[in-house]
Amino acid sequence: MADTKMLSFTHVEQAYPARREAEARAADFAEITPGYLLAKAEEQASRCSQCGVPFCQVHCPLQNHIPDWLKLAAEGRLQEAYELSNATSTMPEICGRICPQDRLCEGNCVIEQSGHGAVTIGSVEKFITDTAWKEGWVQPLLPLADRSGQSVGIIGAGPAGLTAAEYLRVQGYEVHVYDRHDRAGGLLTYGIPGFKLEKPVVMRRIARLEAGGIHFHLNTDVGRDIAFADLRARHDAVVIATGVYRARQTGLPGADLPGVVKALDYLIASNRAGFGDVPPDTEQGQLSAAGKQVVVVGGGDTAMDCVRTAVRQGAQSVTCLYRRDRQNMPGSAREVLNAEEEGVRFEWLAAPTAFVAEAGRVASVAAQRMRLGHADVSGRRSPEPEADSRFDLPADLVIEALGFDAEDLPTAFAAPDLAVTRWGTVKADAGSYATSLAGVFAAGDIVRGASLVVWAIREGRDLSAAVHAWLQAAVARDDRAREAA
Repeated sequence: MADTKMLSFTHVEQAYPARREAEARAADFAEITPGYLLAKAEEQASRCSQCGVPFCQVHCPLQNHIPDWLKLAAEGRLQEAYELSNATSTMPEICGRICPQDRLCEGNCVIEQSGHGAVTIGSVEKFITDTAWKEGWVQPLLPLADRSGQSVGIIGAGPAGLTAAEYLRVQGYEVHVYDRHDRAGGLLTYGIPGFKLEKPVVMRRIARLEAGGIHFHLNTDVGRDIAFADLRARHDAVVIATGVYRARQTGLPGADLPGVVKALDYLIASNRAGFGDVPPDTEQGQLSAAGKQVVVVGGGDTAMDCVRTAVRQGAQSVTCLYRRDRQNMPGSAREVLNAEEEGVRFEWLAAPTAFVAEAGRVASVAAQRMRLGHADVSGRRSPEPEADSRFDLPADLVIEALGFDAEDLPTAFAAPDLAVTRWGTVKADAGSYATSLAGVFAAGDIVRGASLVVWAIREGRDLSAAVHAWLQAAVARDDRAREAA
């Protein structure tokens, strides 16, 4: 065991893994940071102050045992560090890559607040689990009992659905996952670009679940290819983990022009190309930024994914149009910096007013300067138009990246008794994750609205415990009924 002391933040500087140079990384879809070497990971882990009240853990949705596995990593006990990290998360290396640590664990690190720079928690987490995969420490799924007499159907193969599937399979249930896409993973596979999350990282997780006995039914759209009622009849419990995929729209004049596309359509096409899929000819032209003047409307992480994808596709120019200023942008500050380094231009305090056509397709974006007025009910200052401040941006491709809403599941599932909120998200009990339908549970974005992957994993984990308790109660009721008979 290495004789490593903690609290080295007093003499060891914060050091994230070196990013590749912007020019090089903008030419491919590989991750922009290759990761730590062993010595550097141990060194950076040793900066942890081992707080009595670890704010990093408090502000992690998964309540990961961060100080404990940082200490183990600093001491060179990487396998133990992995086992502890894996105890609370089904996807630690994925969270290490895509969690907004600056708003969660690292943003609440005590030494960050004292001015020494946060412990690089996400980068160490990524290193630990990548090492575990390399060394063969990642174990196959091993059911604790044989409960195959009961089955669970899970609708949606995103992080919430996959996490619930893993925990329920470990409990011994027969688990079936249904997804409309041809690959599992949800937005991990088709929504997040490879430069943030390389796809083999996702695919090896899914392969492990398949090897563990989880049944995947892909290209299966519940409500179209299989009735929701049939799914309920087939399984003892059903989990809705569809996420939210309905794109918000600007509703502006010209929004239906060729060349004005939705962010998710654009990102799915790009990720499919990364898998080697050949898109239809119409999609090839419509959803490619190659040689085009691209304008992305929006300021969240999806907008950042779009602008940085467009750069890699060889766009002539890429501009992000956002109605608030940099300080009020909802996307990750790190992603904004990465985009700027890669050549993206930002038009802050600017909003589109119309998409203008030429020769039957979009040719420019009419826009207007904005200013920040009074705060709205959420506390954010509302954007207001500046007088006489209109301007035009040339655009061959406009990508609307305004966020996502829930699809109309009661209609899609022919289940009018499935209760939803006024936003269309499924109503589920906060403790049991039960919906208004007996034996049907829900978690993830379809309940909380568009949110973070780490929250989807947390809810998938907690939901699995609730479903397990419900199924065990059902067995007990059946046993009592048989005894009474």
